[in-house]
Amino acid sequence: MRTPNYDKCPSIRIPVSPDACVAGWEAIAGKLRLALANRGARTVLTVECYTGVLAAEVGEALTALLRPALAIDSEVAFKSEAQVDAMVEPFLGGDDPVFGFLSGLTLPAFFDDAKLEHLKAGVAAQKEGLILIVGIGAALVHPGDILVYADLARWEGQLRQRRSEVPNLGVSNHGFKASLQYKRAYFIDWRVCDRFKRSLLARADFVLDTNYTYDRLPKLADGAAVRAGLAEAARQPFRVVPFFDPAPWGGQWMKEVFDLDPSKPNYGWCFDCVPEENSLLLSFGEGPEAIANFEIPSLNLVHSHPRELLGDPVHARFGAEFPIRFDFLDTIGGGHLSFQVHPLTEYIQQHFGMHYTQDESYYMLDAVDGACVYLGLKPGVDAARMIEDLEQSQRPLDDGYQPFDADLYSNRFPAKKHDHFLIPAGTVHCSGAGSMVLEISATPYIFTFKLWDWNRLGLDGKPRHCHIGHGQQAIQWDRDTEWTRKQLVNAVEVVAQGEGWLEERTGLHEREFIETRRHWFTGMVTHDTGGILKGSVHVLNLVEGEEAIVESPGHAFAPFVVHYAETFIIPAQVGPYTIRPHGPSAGNKCATMLAYVRH
Repeated sequence: MRTPNYDKCPSIRIPVSPDACVAGWEAIAGKLRLALANRGARTVLTVECYTGVLAAEVGEALTALLRPALAIDSEVAFKSEAQVDAMVEPFLGGDDPVFGFLSGLTLPAFFDDAKLEHLKAGVAAQKEGLILIVGIGAALVHPGDILVYADLARWEGQLRQRRSEVPNLGVSNHGFKASLQYKRAYFIDWRVCDRFKRSLLARADFVLDTNYTYDRLPKLADGAAVRAGLAEAARQPFRVVPFFDPAPWGGQWMKEVFDLDPSKPNYGWCFDCVPEENSLLLSFGEGPEAIANFEIPSLNLVHSHPRELLGDPVHARFGAEFPIRFDFLDTIGGGHLSFQVHPLTEYIQQHFGMHYTQDESYYMLDAVDGACVYLGLKPGVDAARMIEDLEQSQRPLDDGYQPFDADLYSNRFPAKKHDHFLIPAGTVHCSGAGSMVLEISATPYIFTFKLWDWNRLGLDGKPRHCHIGHGQQAIQWDRDTEWTRKQLVNAVEVVAQGEGWLEERTGLHEREFIETRRHWFTGMVTHDTGGILKGSVHVLNLVEGEEAIVESPGHAFAPFVVHYAETFIIPAQVGPYTIRPHGPSAGNKCATMLAYVRH
């Protein structure tokens, strides 16, 4: 037994005045009144909202407290729902419940020109007093004499979809099936609003945190302070805020090790480092006056400082996208993951509009006796027979149903703690029950073709959808037992060592762009991102040891403490840094898994 020390609320301290941020609607209104003072006869306060923000609630609160001469809901200028649905239909993949095509739409396309002009005319006609414009597209009505950006992390948006609290962009589909709302948000809404947000955050006077995650209070921060916080994050090690979710196959390991709610039936997922979905916590000021837990999407950092964070070579290749994902899959006390495969690059480009695919690996953070990983095919597999058997496993009981025998077709390798299984796209795979997997992968995280789900139901009580048609196009049939064992199972080699440390290359496969290195150490280990001009962002996890400390030889950042199983990011511009055991781990052996983008 051990005392849990995993930090579920990691924050970045920003050395600015604590009054740069206030909490609660009364304090927010007071801060906005100060900004509005002495602005002249007429002032336009524009509050642009991200999709999923409870814009009506924001508008009602500010209207009641600020008493504007004119209040405008920008969302009344949306096109009709029929028009919006027709516009987005080509990106929704028809009846497919999971996959669509990444949209290139922009926010103005969702608005009716005549309705928008009518709102603009109303603003122009109001010659004095406060004009308050709130909603998605508020900045299309007027750029704002004062601009507030009301932001929201994607994860909170998903939770609101599950609670039937919010619709998709431009429609009123509250109560629509949450998985279909998510699909529409992934392929359309988030892309559209992210494009619009990027230029606004660069000039916003204030940023409004509408996540309400920690103390149920909205928070308003000076835009300059938020931008300073993002710049600060890009200069030092940091962690994003993890989130946890149950799964049909979920286990019990994370409950104990991460001190999670024991009343939940299981936790299958932890997104420990997926900046597209995670958030950042900023703490403004020092001491009891500090405002902590100001939450914004971590994607804002990727968009605002891509070169400093990713490094020039990575930015040149991927643009303002964070290409490395670390997440946890807990099946200890749970069941097998779905038997699955990921598409090759050309397939994901042609069918889904994504320019790189989901190569990945399973690193065994922990495993019980009898744990296994299904990986690759057995020699001589008849492709047509395997696909026929997979299709038969999807038929109704009265129409020839037979369960799929994964052991007949796929290799089952025993798995123990610290094993590393490489999974280039096109390789059939799944982690078996009894494993705590650190999944290291490229970021397109929904492009999994389930082939067989062990005849179980999803959390909604319905069969989980399989994509055998897509899957059979992805499977690389020549990846048999010998190839898989040689290429993908514990392909570990020592590359360097010194006093108190050992560095091993553990993958990934030559078809994958991510390189992984494991360092065992009882003393100090020196690392180097290579700097912004020639390097890559580093993503690490402390896979062995209770605690370690990350330090800058040149004192470029404050010492940064990490705990067992925590994932942390070292921006490319950091350059040299060191890691050594710390606290309860001082003098003991620790280990990190490090991932970066190969050049």
